[in-house]
Amino acid sequence: MKCFYYFKDKTRSREQRSAPELKEQRKSDYSGADRVIQSSCSENSPRGIPELYEEKAHNLRVFTFQELRHATNDFSRLLKIGEGGFGNVYKGSIKPADSKGDPIVVAIKKLNNDGLQGHKQWVAEVQFLSVVEHPNLVKLIGYCAVDGERGIQRLLVYEYMPNRSLEDHLFNKAYPVIPWETRLQITLGAAEGLVYLHEGLEIQVIYRDLKCANVLLDENFKPKLSDFGLAREGPMVGHTHVSTAVVGTYGYAAPDYVETGHLTTKSDVWSFGVVLYEILTGRRSLERNRPRTEQRLLEWVKQFPHDGKKFCLIMDSRLENKYSISAARKIARLADSCLSKSAKDRPTMSQVVDTLKKIIQETEEGNTSDRSPQSDENEQVDSVKKQSELGASESWKRRMNHLAKLGEHVESASRRRFMFMQRAKVT
Repeated sequence: MKCFYYFKDKTRSREQRSAPELKEQRKSDYSGADRVIQSSCSENSPRGIPELYEEKAHNLRVFTFQELRHATNDFSRLLKIGEGGFGNVYKGSIKPADSKGDPIVVAIKKLNNDGLQGHKQWVAEVQFLSVVEHPNLVKLIGYCAVDGERGIQRLLVYEYMPNRSLEDHLFNKAYPVIPWETRLQITLGAAEGLVYLHEGLEIQVIYRDLKCANVLLDENFKPKLSDFGLAREGPMVGHTHVSTAVVGTYGYAAPDYVETGHLTTKSDVWSFGVVLYEILTGRRSLERNRPRTEQRLLEWVKQFPHDGKKFCLIMDSRLENKYSISAARKIARLADSCLSKSAKDRPTMSQVVDTLKKIIQETEEGNTSDRSPQSDENEQVDSVKKQSELGASESWKRRMNHLAKLGEHVESASRRRFMFMQRAKVT
């Protein structure tokens, strides 16, 4: 990645609310591992992220460290809502930009003081999120950058996502289960966010860090991609890839990228395939606490192909069989295409979106043949149980009637015997 360093203008007042200058480092200082090759979706618009950032940076708010410390009650552990390799995330409350109206609830990421690498990721996130704008990408409200006696402070302020992350709901039983229809909408939203990054800007952006933890959910469970610290510009016109150091999360990185360091949009497509299987199964890409044959998700699901009789065995048990088996098979087939060994054989994210829309449309039509086989079996079992219960009920009624008649017969016999004895006494 090209290094764009923050130079604080000491002549600025504390009240100024404009973005910092991120000036380009001298080319001689670039390292091959950190290089970003500028990309272009058209030869007539060669501008890269730094140039686009300069154009839109004024939209970001600049916060003082004191403001954000106050917003989080001095970064209270009680307000901590997440953590990662580069810092903690807190829930906070800030005043509107015009200081009018009710406070705004936000998420504040405080980066660890780990030197240059953390600063690079902070700069990358400020740059990318100031440029992108899409319903399925998290919104960056502002930032804080302070170089003081206590060290470097780097903070980012995002819109708050009340339903946390997709990871929380899929893998943490303390959170409510996401219904099947909602899962489909989440996959579509995440895919549309990636299409925007790949095709919707002047430059091509490769996300490079797609995973369930980075898919945040708003109050309506609408997905938004977050954490752009590892994002990179795509290759220049006429080039096939970006050469870069291999970074990301184990289990989500495409094997061709890991082996060669060649980064393309198809690297994101691979990661999306992994996420699709996590959504289907409710399992992480890697779970060490499972039996050895089940620890690696992608190896385990191969035992249950999408067109096989045992496919439903991979489905998330927390769905309680409330899903469309036809749609699930199609999602798995789509995931398999995203996970093709050759990057050239993987679909584009636009093709993925088209496929997902078709699957969702077919699901919404409510075809009875789309129900899970286990669901049908359960209904049959329920029917048998009801018949059995009805049969038992009828049998119980007949028995009770029979006992009542016997009681009447005994009572009649006793009455006759009593009358006979009374007559005998009279005589």
